[in-house]
Amino acid sequence: MLTTVALVALASVLVAAATTFAMRDYLTDQLDSELRETLDRATGPGPSELPDQPPDEEFAGIRGQRVGTLTVNFGDCGPSTIITADGPGRATVEEVPGVVVDELGLRESTDQPATVAIEGYGRYRVLSDQDCTLVGLPTENVDDAVMSLVRWELVLGALAVLLAGIAGSLVVRRQLRPLSDVAATAHEVAEQPLDTGAVGALARVPDHLTDPDTEVGQVGQALNTLLQHVESSLDARHRSEQQVRQFVADASHELRTPLTTIVGYTELARRRGDVEATETALAKVEEEAARMTALVEDLLLLARLDSGRPLAQEAVDLTRLLLEAVEDARVVAPDHRWRLELPDDAVPVEVIGDGARLHQVVTNLLTNARKYTPPGSTVTVAVRDDGFEVRDDGPGFPPDLVPVAFERFSRGDASRHREGGLGLGLALVRAIVTAHGGTVSLATEPGLTTVRVADLPYEKTR
Repeated sequence: MLTTVALVALASVLVAAATTFAMRDYLTDQLDSELRETLDRATGPGPSELPDQPPDEEFAGIRGQRVGTLTVNFGDCGPSTIITADGPGRATVEEVPGVVVDELGLRESTDQPATVAIEGYGRYRVLSDQDCTLVGLPTENVDDAVMSLVRWELVLGALAVLLAGIAGSLVVRRQLRPLSDVAATAHEVAEQPLDTGAVGALARVPDHLTDPDTEVGQVGQALNTLLQHVESSLDARHRSEQQVRQFVADASHELRTPLTTIVGYTELARRRGDVEATETALAKVEEEAARMTALVEDLLLLARLDSGRPLAQEAVDLTRLLLEAVEDARVVAPDHRWRLELPDDAVPVEVIGDGARLHQVVTNLLTNARKYTPPGSTVTVAVRDDGFEVRDDGPGFPPDLVPVAFERFSRGDASRHREGGLGLGLALVRAIVTAHGGTVSLATEPGLTTVRVADLPYEKTR
């Protein structure tokens, strides 16, 4: 608003200055034309036509001149006179003092109109005939007209600035009123505690203030987008905090169980002291220690993958890897039917990655299929150009487990499978596949469960 008012004031000053100079030049040009006519009359012959002035050879050069006309004759050219007003409709010719004549003598060679200040008479516009006569006309009328114009310009300029300020204030306040509502939304969000816990839905800028065709609407729309990102980030942070808490609790529980068993069997061996009890306790301690070691190794692998440590990048024969994994599964679970589907062209499929980790992915998926399907179930491993998939015809995943199947320590009902687990198998699968730049998905229904690993960087050999 201040900028607008300043621009209006500047424009008013520029227009006023241009108008003033143009007006002054125009009036001065008119005065100069009259001055030349006055000089012609002053130097021409003829009787005096001055009102109430009898013809006289002494004043032969002032006929037809107006009040205020100054005629200065140098040397023997004649008297120097000035016409003054002597009442309404009357004029008097007075002689000009010698000091004025001497002062104007310096202008004797003035062949172009010039403005001079004459003491006792004011400002005059003078012109000489290059001989011995100089005439002058007062600039009072021009000065008064210019000053009157300047006064009106000052009044109108001030009025324009005032009106611009009032109108600008009203328009700006009206246009920025929606921005105040947007700012109110931002302040409301800023007052919410966002540092800990679940934040919930944040306030939003109303829809009528998010029109992208207006500047305020663009700000409102951008703020809503920002708040959406903030809300998503805070929700993700809260979920991460909850997962970390749950992870610590589950890991502690999984470690506490074998530790409790180890402590119990150690106390049993100490109390009984016989060889049979000691051997039984050592066997159980060894079993639980292996279980703890497997858990710790899985947790360390997840931690390394979470930290973004790079995996090996080498050519891996995916066809051979899957073939070996299926053969191993047949030995471990002969009560299941294991099938391997290869491409029709029988060309080995190679992917780029860490062979040991990819083998762990396949082993975890086959182990999961074996544990969660009854004996006699068919497990099929199909090779694809950019990955593979594992299918089984078992009962499928419980509906409540599908959304969190790849989360850590997510396990199904223990009564539905024959072996216990730590709930890290599918979590490791997703972490390893993601570290390779691939994707893993789950589709399940009674009679068909498919886990697909895709988008692995691959090369097909010929």
